[in-house]
Amino acid sequence: MIHSISVRDARYPLGKGAGSDAIHKDPIYSYAVTYLQDDSGLVGTGFAFTLGEGNDLVCKAAEFYAEQLKGKDIEEVMADFGNLFYQFSNEQQFRWLGPHKGVVHLGLASVTNACYDLWAKKRGVPLWKLLIELSQEELLRTLDFSYLEDELTYDQALTLLRNNAAGKTDRMQVLEQGYPGYDTSVGWFNYSDEQIAENVRRAIAGGCRAMKLKVGSADPERDIRRAQLVRDIAGDEVKIMLDANQQWTLPQALKICKELQAMNPYWIEEPTHPDDILAHKTLAEAIAPAKLALGEHVPNRVIFKNYLQSRCAGFIQVDAVRVGGVSEFITISLLCRKFGVPVVPHVGDMGQLHQHLVLFNHITLGHEALFLEQIPHLQQHFVHPVRIEKGFYLTPQEAGSSCDLK
Repeated sequence: MIHSISVRDARYPLGKGAGSDAIHKDPIYSYAVTYLQDDSGLVGTGFAFTLGEGNDLVCKAAEFYAEQLKGKDIEEVMADFGNLFYQFSNEQQFRWLGPHKGVVHLGLASVTNACYDLWAKKRGVPLWKLLIELSQEELLRTLDFSYLEDELTYDQALTLLRNNAAGKTDRMQVLEQGYPGYDTSVGWFNYSDEQIAENVRRAIAGGCRAMKLKVGSADPERDIRRAQLVRDIAGDEVKIMLDANQQWTLPQALKICKELQAMNPYWIEEPTHPDDILAHKTLAEAIAPAKLALGEHVPNRVIFKNYLQSRCAGFIQVDAVRVGGVSEFITISLLCRKFGVPVVPHVGDMGQLHQHLVLFNHITLGHEALFLEQIPHLQQHFVHPVRIEKGFYLTPQEAGSSCDLK
């Protein structure tokens, strides 16, 4: 059983220009890390992601949830985790601080992710293997379907899982070939044109066939020039994504997105305020067939449900260290599968946890193995850093979720 808990405030300053975008000019990549130790000596590690200030507040929220797990066996916890998640996320003294968003929800994400890591370690398998080997009923009992019943009930999710069981064996091939990645680090906002050009050439030489450029400049002509620069160097066959990180108002987005269409972006990401669903719907209709990607700053399954209902998202970028952890990530992936929208996670975890989750998404849920974001900046801090060869994530083999920090 879980006999001790601890929470760590881990902050990692980045190199010059790294991690920068139109809104976040000098981020400090930070984790609120929860450790759950059981009486066999195993330690479950989970975290939520922030950009520095306030990380200590998330740690305090995580401590509140983690303390309630003392004396419980991890198998007992996970056998009915959906109900526990519901109780924690609706804790009456914390709910006014959310609900289901902000510091308290990030704290819950840290603890949730630690539970899944300990569960996989207890069974001696990588998290992806644990998830794909669960029975459909076992999997669904880890999820909270509250507030989704108008679109997805437990019984409907069970039917969806059964319908996608066909082809599961064939989809296991991804474990051998690796999961495709795309390079986010070629085009950070504060990088010079020359540095971006060098990064693109290096990425192409390394086998990368999809990459991202940060846009959202005060001068739109800078964005247009840099987007065309990346396209000219990379060529027409490479997928290029543009990410505004919420910088534009809707009128600004309508104008510049139409101009950016000329370089054929694979998607335009977070063009405006993440809570403004109707603005995204208006923009998506105006720039079709160009597609929008969103979800990095969407905190819970209810808002994702609304985005899917509005039919404005071409790609969903749910992040398991931003929403309430693995449990809510899987719930949102099920919703996306129902609506036929691809899941391409944002990786606040640097891909460590999500390399497991995208394998589950593809093998069990039948999502297309599209690609997963690659951000290399914190690799040296992980015990088992992601392994990427020729643009592919190699399947992790160590027990757990790959989130142990040095």
